[in-house]
Parts: sequence; structure tokens; C-alpha cells
Amino acid sequence: MVTRKATLGTRWASVMDVAESLRQARNNRQTQRRLLDELEGKVERRRADIRSSLADLPASQQSSLVSRAASGFLGELRRGTADTRVNHVRKGSLFAANAAAVPAHYRSPTQMLARYSLGSERRSRVLQQISASGPAELEALADLAAATRDMELAAALCSRIYELPSEKRSFSPQELADVLLGEEFRTVTRSLMEIERLAEEALADDSAFETGRKNEHRALNIAMMRRAEEAIGTALEQPEITQPEN
Repeated sequence: MVTRKATLGTRWASVMDVAESLRQARNNRQTQRRLLDELEGKVERRRADIRSSLADLPASQQSSLVSRAASGFLGELRRGTADTRVNHVRKGSLFAANAAAVPAHYRSPTQMLARYSLGSERRSRVLQQISASGPAELEALADLAAATRDMELAAALCSRIYELPSEKRSFSPQELADVLLGEEFRTVTRSLMEIERLAEEALADDSAFETGRKNEHRALNIAMMRRAEEAIGTALEQPEITQPEN
């Protein structure tokens, strides 16, 4: 039997913490993108101004002079904004690094349910009350927990059902957990994936601005990350949180 090794020392983040980290990562990325758009716009306007001032020259001379002048202006912009741009990239990387350890606490809806209201008096009392319950009663209570979104009852039921041999388990704890926390689990998962992607996008865009060349390999990797996010299949806007976690 494969035994999962405990992941100790990882950073804990609640569902609300993850949502806040995503908000900050998005804000950082939007601010960076606005800055780069503004800088690129300045370069294009400078090109247009120079081209207009050289309208009397032959086209071949115009092209060379415009390119040289625009290149010099772009170099000035790169040097003048280096610290600000690097700061955006570093922030994105920091958000991604902090998010990287969080998935250890969000492996499945079942894991999330198992820690829900852990140590609460009611959960302990319910678990004691159902300690002798049979499969039929446990199944009925699972239906009740799902219908009423009773997290403490559901957590107690999952603890109890795992005490029974697999052939006597009258309901699936995974299914019950997914009904109650599946959407929240997928929201967290996709949020963490987006934070990582935003960091990659920030690095890619800054590198493209600095070098004047787009990294095709990095662009492909970002596209694959975005596709993986979309495969999770849940909206991120205003994630619904049923109750605060203890």
C-alpha cells in the first residue's frame, strides 16, 4: 500500500487568503501591463514624430534614422524604468512562491471536509451519537448533510464511514465532500494556478520589452498553463464560501 508522506512546514492559507493573494497578483499584473503599454505607446509616438520630421528625406534614409532614434529612446525608457519593472516581476514571483506550498492543504474536497470544524464540540458529539449507526442510517444522514449543507455532520459522517469495511460503506465520502466543498476546492485550485501563470506572464512581458524579442517557448508554456486552468471548469469571480474555516 502506498503511504502518502506528510508535508510538514508548508504555508497555510485559508480560502479567503488565497482569494486575497489572487487579487493582489492580478492587481500587480494589471499595473505592470499598463506600464508596458504606456512605454510601448511612447516609443510608437516617438517613431511617428521622427518620421514626420524627416518627411522630406528619401524613404531609405528615413527608415534608418527613425530606427536609430527610436532605439535610443527605447534604451532610455528601459534604463529609466528598470527598477519599477523588476519590482513587478519580483512581486509576481513572490506571490507564486507563496502559493506553491498551498496545494498541499487543498488536495481534495475530502481533505478540506476532514479538517472542517475539527475539534468542535458539536462534531465530537455527533460522532459519538452515530458511533453505532449502521449503513442505512449513515446513508440517510449523509443525504441530510448534503441537503442542509451541514459541514459538521458531514465531517463526522466521513470519519464514521471510514471505520467500516469498504463493502459496508453506504455512501461515498468523496461524493459527499464534493457536493459540499467541490466548487470551493476547484476555485482554490484554479486560483493558485492563475497566480503561477500571472508570474510567468509578468516575466515574459518584461523580458520581451527588455530584449525586444518574444520567447516562444515561454509563450507556449503560458498557453498550456491557461488551458490547464480552464480545464478545472469553475468561475473565479466572487468564490462562494459557505462558512469560514476554523
